[in-house]
Amino acid sequence: MGKVTKAAKALTRIDRKVTHDAAKHRDKPGVKVLGALSEGADQPPLLLLGAGTLVVGALLRQPVMLRTGARMLASEIIATGIKSAIKRSVDRTRPKKAIESGEHKFEPGDSKDHDQSSFPSGHTAGAVAVAGALAKDAPVVGATAYALAGGVAAMQLPRGKHYLLDTIAGAAVGFVAQRAASAAVRVAERTIVRAVQRRK
Repeated sequence: MGKVTKAAKALTRIDRKVTHDAAKHRDKPGVKVLGALSEGADQPPLLLLGAGTLVVGALLRQPVMLRTGARMLASEIIATGIKSAIKRSVDRTRPKKAIESGEHKFEPGDSKDHDQSSFPSGHTAGAVAVAGALAKDAPVVGATAYALAGGVAAMQLPRGKHYLLDTIAGAAVGFVAQRAASAAVRVAERTIVRAVQRRK
């Protein structure tokens, strides 16, 4: 067994221990309440938030708000695409299921079973992506947005929904998605400005 393989297995063992210890609290009322609040970082609420911001910005003729909404919406869509592609190629048993069954899988695979789709954390990916989009145009709320995204990621462990490595991978996906979305929005803005200038 190579050094890299040994290191990876050791890291996975630590990851499981930390998460399983945290998930012992999954039935506590406080965890359930905070867990329910963290569902605000699921795909439908984040898509609605981005689309709503975009529409309000357009109706009020506020270019910055419109751009922020477009960036938020694009960031969430890209994050969802990336995390879905990874989930389709990696099988990982969710902590709650692994604790209950005593079996844990973390390997390449294409299972469509929700209990085998722990990696990466979609909630974390979306929360980080949208927080990054907000921080670009509204730095004042950026720190708060990132703190909320961190809270969403942290809650996945005691809920038994995701492992620590799942949330780290989700945060990386969110970061990449936000950067890609920002680049796309910049290109779109330049294209629109050029088109308007040509008409004048």
